[in-house]
Amino acid sequence: MIQLSILKITEYGPWTLTLGSDREHELQMLQASLYKQVQKLFSEKNCLVFLNRSDEFFVVSNGLTLDDHIEIQKTLEELFEVHLTISIGFGESPFEANLKAYDGRKNNIILNKEHNIFGFIDDKSELNVSIMHLDVDDLKSKRKDTSPYEISAIIFDLYSKIVKYFIQKNSLTFFMGGDNYMVVASSEAKNSVQNFIDMIKNNDDISLNCGIGNAQTSRDAVKLATKSLDTIRDIRDSGKPKPDVYEL
Repeated sequence: MIQLSILKITEYGPWTLTLGSDREHELQMLQASLYKQVQKLFSEKNCLVFLNRSDEFFVVSNGLTLDDHIEIQKTLEELFEVHLTISIGFGESPFEANLKAYDGRKNNIILNKEHNIFGFIDDKSELNVSIMHLDVDDLKSKRKDTSPYEISAIIFDLYSKIVKYFIQKNSLTFFMGGDNYMVVASSEAKNSVQNFIDMIKNNDDISLNCGIGNAQTSRDAVKLATKSLDTIRDIRDSGKPKPDVYEL
């Protein structure tokens, strides 16, 4: 079972229009500042925030109570002039938790009206999360003959393929910058990641590494996933045959 919290800026479009036409630089700074603060507040509670869109954030919020969410929401309301809603859901897979949170917001299932928190919290089930951390193996060599913008095109095309493949496995994929992606993974996703890596290698001539971490909280799972990915690199750099996937 996994718990997911979705934060979204409310009435963002109409609010941006009040800033006039020369507003884009202000919006970019606001979004960056907001993401930094949301990440800080949730990471302090052993969670990790994934930037879905610049006006929306996904948090694997295993272990967080309604009071924890209210505490964070209060801080955000004090720091920013924009307001956010929080939708919480849980499920056997990450995608199911996403649907549960969406259902809570759509059907106006209120957990706390004052601070715009909706959805469902399951404080009885044991919560676990699996995170897969994927990166492109030896991207440096491609930079010798490919411009930075062309590299970005490759990276975002790959992102699209990862999203489409793993959403069919009831999992959620997020681009983390550089050539790094994280998948909040179901058991089916973990069991099929080698097949995906082989497919990308054969079809796109791109080699991927995948470190997997499993824990009760998302920050711990990500730590183990990154440690697994580092282990793959260490094995590669030692001259030994490199595994594509390593799991802790």
